[in-house]
Amino acid sequence: MTDARETATEAAPAPVPLLDPREGIPPVTASPEALADIVAAFAAGSGPVAVDAERASGYRYGQRAYLVQLRRTGAGTALIDPVGCPDLSTLGAALTDTEWVLHAATQDLPCLDEIGMRPKSLFDTELAGRLAGFPRVGLGAMVENVLGFALEKGHSAVDWSTRPLPEPWLRYAALDVELLVDLRDALEEELREQGKLDWALQEFSAIAAAPPPSPRVDPWRRTSGMHKVRRRRQIGVVRELWNARDQAAQERDISPGRILTDAAIVTAALEGPPNVTVLATLPGFGHRMGRRQLDQWQAAIDRARALPERELPQPGPAYVGPPPPRAWADKDPVAAARLSAARAAVSKLAEELNLPQENLITPDTVRRLCWDPPAEATTEEVSAVLTGHGARAWQVGLTTPILTAALAAQPPAAPEAPAP
Repeated sequence: MTDARETATEAAPAPVPLLDPREGIPPVTASPEALADIVAAFAAGSGPVAVDAERASGYRYGQRAYLVQLRRTGAGTALIDPVGCPDLSTLGAALTDTEWVLHAATQDLPCLDEIGMRPKSLFDTELAGRLAGFPRVGLGAMVENVLGFALEKGHSAVDWSTRPLPEPWLRYAALDVELLVDLRDALEEELREQGKLDWALQEFSAIAAAPPPSPRVDPWRRTSGMHKVRRRRQIGVVRELWNARDQAAQERDISPGRILTDAAIVTAALEGPPNVTVLATLPGFGHRMGRRQLDQWQAAIDRARALPERELPQPGPAYVGPPPPRAWADKDPVAAARLSAARAAVSKLAEELNLPQENLITPDTVRRLCWDPPAEATTEEVSAVLTGHGARAWQVGLTTPILTAALAAQPPAAPEAPAP
């Protein structure tokens, strides 16, 4: 079996810089008329279509797409502005029976779905790289290690909502899809040689069939530094400030962190300023913040302060599932022994198969199985539990034997007390 990690580290010629798209930088499609031409061209193309999207993370509210890039044999490369063309459902429909090639598909699919583009089948080059055992699976690293070309990655974190988009950014965007289908073909062959192609195809099918992610419950609980806030009243301040910031960010279409940082929210919750004057002295609420904004934040703090006890949030979110693994030894030593055995077995098998443990089987699935195992720990019952937690057939087939054995693990017997 080919070891992609060894292949990637073998001495190789220096990568060739990829400086320009083969047909040059295409014009940005920003009108319904121009979009109709693109739809016709890509419908008439052949083979898989490379797809990418650029967002304005850290600059704008939400994760909408501000540029969509495509490339297909016979159609060339297209750069589409979703601001000028907010509905790309005609393009999505034209490509409905075409395999889409994306890198880290789960990152781009939500914003593509928002504008009417959703693939029926796909090939994820990042996930393919993980399954093949490559140690670095970013697009630049994969193109370099597999194809021998160096991509310029200097514009990945820019504000893609900028209009007009600078030419260097457009060049970068076009190059992101320039070799994506070539990378797909090379990785397909690598996976086939390693006997992993069917595994990858099952994973790709699962991604394509997955429904859009559900909205997070209590997203304010993900505030960075939240672990410092322990009292319910203080937690209530975090919730009120987070919600006020989120509303302001949505109204202004700006990233919430650019309005008020998480660190400032946590500080205000811990300090509990009684008025605007004191609030203005706290880090994150300095002289650059206007009185109107300070009043807005103080009002949120005052709302939390006025809440009756019964309406204050609980310290932790409601959670259905096993407790944190660190608590298992005290709560259930037998389950802790099962988990230890299962983790060791999964780690060993993943190493033998040359792929990350989390791709072999998710840690959450292992925890749930070990905390609440079937009454009869047979291979059939374990297989059914794994399937019920969303494991794919290839994962179930590989891990059922080792996890069934792990369920039989017992904690070491306590030493007998010495005779009096």
